[in-house]
Amino acid sequence: MVFHATLTRPKVNGKLSLMSAEFSRSPLHDRHAALGAKFAPFGGWEMPLEYAGGGVLREHASVREAAGVFDVSHLGKARVQGPGAADFVNSCLTNDLARIAPGKAQYTLCCDPSGGVVDDLIAYLYGPDDVFLIPNAANTAEVVRRLSAAAPAGIKVTDLHRDFAVLAVQGPGSAAVLAKLGLPTDHDYMSFTEARLDNAPMVVCRTGYTGEHGYELVIPWDGAGTVWDALISAGVRPCGLGARDTLRTEMGYPLHGQELSLEISPVQARSGWAVGWSKPSFWGREALLAEKEAGPRRTLRGLELTGRGIPRGHMPIFSGATQVGETTSGTFSPTKKIGIALALIDTDPALPDGAVVEIDIRGRRTEARLVKPPFVNPSVR
Repeated sequence: MVFHATLTRPKVNGKLSLMSAEFSRSPLHDRHAALGAKFAPFGGWEMPLEYAGGGVLREHASVREAAGVFDVSHLGKARVQGPGAADFVNSCLTNDLARIAPGKAQYTLCCDPSGGVVDDLIAYLYGPDDVFLIPNAANTAEVVRRLSAAAPAGIKVTDLHRDFAVLAVQGPGSAAVLAKLGLPTDHDYMSFTEARLDNAPMVVCRTGYTGEHGYELVIPWDGAGTVWDALISAGVRPCGLGARDTLRTEMGYPLHGQELSLEISPVQARSGWAVGWSKPSFWGREALLAEKEAGPRRTLRGLELTGRGIPRGHMPIFSGATQVGETTSGTFSPTKKIGIALALIDTDPALPDGAVVEIDIRGRRTEARLVKPPFVNPSVR
């Protein structure tokens, strides 16, 4: 479902924009509205930013301390099927799909020949002839286009963006909630299994982007309401994408368009762990190998403010009188109760972890310390 509107997006990472376009809506939109959700556009979709009676801080705390559910149906969905589909995907995307078995999922990147990142996504391996992909909302069409253009005869790439909803149940209490509903919870991290809730089939994935133990439920579009209602009735707090952003920033997880882009390579973003360097082929291989060998001119670092202030994206960073980088994301950390940021910092001269720099926050310089993310300990397993 789509509608036409002109919306002013609330500030997220310091960006305020007036947008006029068609925005898609989740199948749960009316349920979000009934819960007093504030909406904002994300990747062409109008999605909940936060809910009445909660707000970002409470929603964030629920995920860190208990359990919360996010509607992330704006995320893309695509399927690659046909003889040798997994080998084909593996020849295109960066990570080595041959390292995992059917029933497992893998974080990977779709790169341009230049080494820039078209998108970061999760690949779910069903078998040698069947791979399910979850890209970011705004990049789904481009990922599908590139794969379709490269696919040999017999391999079909299908855009399923509006065929499935996705609900992310995250937090230390997430397993207990799903078990209460009779859903499977004991499969390994980065694996998935099929299940049903009442008449709603789904795939239960041990994945997420909050740093907590959690699950992502991939549900046919018309079954999303049944599953959402069951989760809310079980006492799970609904959480918006504002809390999702503070949670992923605390973990140092990249967001495409901020820490990854066509101008920011996996080598610069310290996402080289998601690159199968020994594979004979993947998009951008030659450029990335060359950058890795030469060393990147900038790398992604973490910043913890030692002074007062809340950093946002695209704020200059100084060491003395010299600008040494720029923030990519910034927020107030509800867990650490300080301002934190991710930033691209020049590698020459090298600044060690612990070095004190200054962030220009709206014309006022505030001291911050360089640290290695994550800012809080992960509990994904």
